[in-house]
Amino acid sequence: MALPATSMDAKGLMKAAIRDDNPVLFFEHKQLYRTRWPVPAEFRDPDHVIALGRAAVRCEGTDVTVVATLTMVHHALAAAKSLAAEAISVEVIDPRTLVPLDIDTIVASVRKTGRLLAVDEAYLSCGIQGEVLASVTERAFGALKAAPRRLGNPGVPVPFAPPLEAFVLPNTERIAATIREMMSA
Repeated sequence: MALPATSMDAKGLMKAAIRDDNPVLFFEHKQLYRTRWPVPAEFRDPDHVIALGRAAVRCEGTDVTVVATLTMVHHALAAAKSLAAEAISVEVIDPRTLVPLDIDTIVASVRKTGRLLAVDEAYLSCGIQGEVLASVTERAFGALKAAPRRLGNPGVPVPFAPPLEAFVLPNTERIAATIREMMSA
């Protein structure tokens, strides 16, 4: 199950999905369609493939680990940038695939930071956020300095009206506020 947050990941993960002998679900987020990113030279190779099950550390940090998917990656990066001015160092992990999930990269990050926030647009009940929290607490409970947290849809259909949609789904400000709460605990 691939969830690319950038155009480079979309290309690399699509190539991996096509070459994989197993079925691969490939999810794209409509809000990412009109975004543009520079493409480094190493990604311009037509044979560039991103291995399924390899997370990307989008931002290095030492105080809290944020695991985010699709557009939430960009909200997490914006929150990390704003919190840097407050001397809060945020590590942002983009799993890129949920099955297989690169739990080793996530656990290594949590062992370093001691805090975990999982952010996704999915419902909080039965969402990937809960799986990330469960997997980390099973493998690195002793490394946690604070209770792990999750942000996501509280369990309602996503409204059509943009202001209501913004109220239901996580955003940069909500991510930053949650991190501040975690740092004060």
